[in-house]
Amino acid sequence: MNDNRAAATLTGKEEPSRREVWKMFDRIAGRYDLLNRMLSFGQDVVWRNRVARHLPKKENLRLLDLATGTADQLISIFKHNKDARSAIGIDMAEMMLDVGRTKLKKRELNESITLQTGNAVKIPFSDQSFDATTISFGIRNVSDVSESLREMYRVLRPDGRAIILEFSLPKNALIRSGYLFYFRHILPRLGSLISGDSYAYKYLNQTVETFPYGRAFCELMTDAGFDNVKATPLTFGIATIYQGDRR
Repeated sequence: MNDNRAAATLTGKEEPSRREVWKMFDRIAGRYDLLNRMLSFGQDVVWRNRVARHLPKKENLRLLDLATGTADQLISIFKHNKDARSAIGIDMAEMMLDVGRTKLKKRELNESITLQTGNAVKIPFSDQSFDATTISFGIRNVSDVSESLREMYRVLRPDGRAIILEFSLPKNALIRSGYLFYFRHILPRLGSLISGDSYAYKYLNQTVETFPYGRAFCELMTDAGFDNVKATPLTFGIATIYQGDRR
């Protein structure tokens, strides 16, 4: 049983298929950034900025961002971390990458950051190529979470770090109840109305509720070989930053 299916079994929720999910993201590429800002009330920007603080302290960092989408995470890192010097972002959704390339050129980051088609489960780079790997709101969309984590470990140099930003569920019962009401009933309707895609934001709700988080996800990182695995909840636990090191 894969990690996504196991989590769905534990929660009693139906697990949505990750098969060719990149096609869904291509359909909503033009309004993806707008929807992120609106539906998260701007918190997605705050969360991505926090990722930059977790990067290893090393000059001239070489970075790899998986499921990079429109390159928001890399743009945030280069804005808030002076050690970042070069980066590659990979994604299966080429239309999302096109939006990202336009943003990079506008910010004069296209010489430092390269975007290319690539699969987070089969990373197209050699062993020990990067100082840090990141993935923001993408790990729950991969077809094999454990394999993706092992791939992240493989391409890291010694003393490198993997940083993963993902949605999670708040521990506080009252906050959790309000959060789930918004995710189940309000967000899918708003997302469908603005994006024109009725499936995409139902998928978001379903994947968040069926995905392992907190200690369960930390265990997956440890099983993939990472040391010093930590979880940092953000905004009452609505999102979490996970990090693990390669020794």
